[in-house]
Amino acid sequence: MNQKSTTTPAADRYARSTALHEKARQLMPGGVNSPVRAYQSIGRDPIIIREGAGCTVIDVDGNAYIDYVGSFGPLIVGHAHEKVIAAILKTAKRGTSFGMPTELESHMAAAVIDAVPSVEVVRFVNSGTEATMSALRVARGFTGRSKIVKCIGGYHGHADGLLVSAGSGATTLGVPSSPGVPESITSQTLLLPYNNTAAAEKLFEEQGDDIAAIIIEPVAGNMGCVPPEPGYLEDLREMCNDAGTVLIFDEVMCGFRVAYGGAQSLYGIKPDMTAMGKIIGGGMPCAAYGGREDIMRQIAPDGPVYQAGTLSGNPVAMAAGLATLELLREPGTYKRLETLSARLADGLRNAAEKAGVDMQLNRVGSMLTPFFTTRPVTDYDTATASDTAAFATFFGVMLDEGVVLPPSQFEAWFVSLAHDEKTIDQTIAAAQKAFRAVAAG
Repeated sequence: MNQKSTTTPAADRYARSTALHEKARQLMPGGVNSPVRAYQSIGRDPIIIREGAGCTVIDVDGNAYIDYVGSFGPLIVGHAHEKVIAAILKTAKRGTSFGMPTELESHMAAAVIDAVPSVEVVRFVNSGTEATMSALRVARGFTGRSKIVKCIGGYHGHADGLLVSAGSGATTLGVPSSPGVPESITSQTLLLPYNNTAAAEKLFEEQGDDIAAIIIEPVAGNMGCVPPEPGYLEDLREMCNDAGTVLIFDEVMCGFRVAYGGAQSLYGIKPDMTAMGKIIGGGMPCAAYGGREDIMRQIAPDGPVYQAGTLSGNPVAMAAGLATLELLREPGTYKRLETLSARLADGLRNAAEKAGVDMQLNRVGSMLTPFFTTRPVTDYDTATASDTAAFATFFGVMLDEGVVLPPSQFEAWFVSLAHDEKTIDQTIAAAQKAFRAVAAG
């Protein structure tokens, strides 16, 4: 990589990024278009990216980094993959959007239905928020019920009914976690601790007849990577069956990531509906929700539940998604991702142990999170017990060593097919220095 020397003073190494961010702050809230990009949780200015290729991104100062952000998940084949870019360019030359159906939509729908066990009918949208918001509306319309359940610490986009604070206790009424969200909306959202079957059983005993849907990440990614405990998803499936509640898997992050058919394929649990995004757009804005035909036929124009979108299913996103899924269907793809991800995880664990740093690493396939804590991380409470100051130190050293990570202790890292043994080993070498810095305080 053409990375500048790490002996360059930090103020000089990131000077153009710092200046551009200061200008951006005058133009956009926080200088960004999504809050985590502002680097506030680690107390520094963000780097401003100029370009990316493979597993590498280069900032406006010319510093190159091995990238584990991957646009927060979509870029499983790496940046600017030649087949994806070729598909985008070929399609864009014919027109970027028509407001009328295209053949590519049907091809993409068939690919998703073929891949995801629960999906019999699918509707494309433009973002994960649209996918989860729409899935919940359909579930409410289908059941005739109003209440929904989400897990404490689970993020399902920024729709009003899902922006709910992490309450204490087994179950609480949701209260807004953002100004501008009416309590009348979030009062229909119930909270449960993740990986807690007993709490879910109690909730269903008390309110099961009123619950339209449970929405859950089968592999949590937005409190950091937290896998389901054995039997947990099976128990939720059974409870939903008994109560007539729609089980929605939010696979926006883990779909096509932990397995080609998503977490539901990996664990053998079929939800009633699935929200998807990120990878299915191949780096373009694209998401979807799908599920059982009897539920999905409630959507207009087949049924009474309304949902629409000007750019939904636009041909450029469909082309990028189809090219990406074609690459993922190549033999050995997920075995390769597993090999690289296991190599990285083992190296990080060994580096932390040698440095004497308390660290718990969770991994499912090619998504992982090292938590700076002494206890296993199984839910929001154990995740938030992590030492965020230690993570900030770790992040800063890694950045100086040419490795860029998601800028929060509570985000997942993503390994791509563009990484290789060399870049994984370079990452581990950087982590050895970073863990020593954490140990030194």
